[in-house]
Amino acid sequence: MARAATTSDAFNAVAEPRRREILNYLALQERPVGEIVASLGFEQPSVSKHLRVLLEVGLVNVRRDGRRMFYRTNAEAIRPLHEWTETFERYWRHQLSRVKERAERKSNPSNGAVPDFSPSPRRKDDFDSNKN
Repeated sequence: MARAATTSDAFNAVAEPRRREILNYLALQERPVGEIVASLGFEQPSVSKHLRVLLEVGLVNVRRDGRRMFYRTNAEAIRPLHEWTETFERYWRHQLSRVKERAERKSNPSNGAVPDFSPSPRRKDDFDSNKN
């Protein structure tokens, strides 16, 4: 199956690590291209290319001030990415809680329980979007 173009949607756009770095850098405030180049250590043509992709999928907005272009993140466009990753955050939080419980049982032999380190089957509510 052919891979989707990086400009087709936000998920494909953020698959590129340098674009994620740029988004992280822009998260707190808008910045001009030159500052992004200087701070992240990427070549200017590369930064411009990545900003163009992020702009095309709507993850950043641009404002012109004279000859300078200022970029900032578009929080609303990033929301679907955040919501999608929350599913996995809940899953890993649940898994880490289970590891902690097992470790506590193992470190407290007075309860007479034998530690069980076998993997548990996943339950439907592990991925329930209403759980926290």
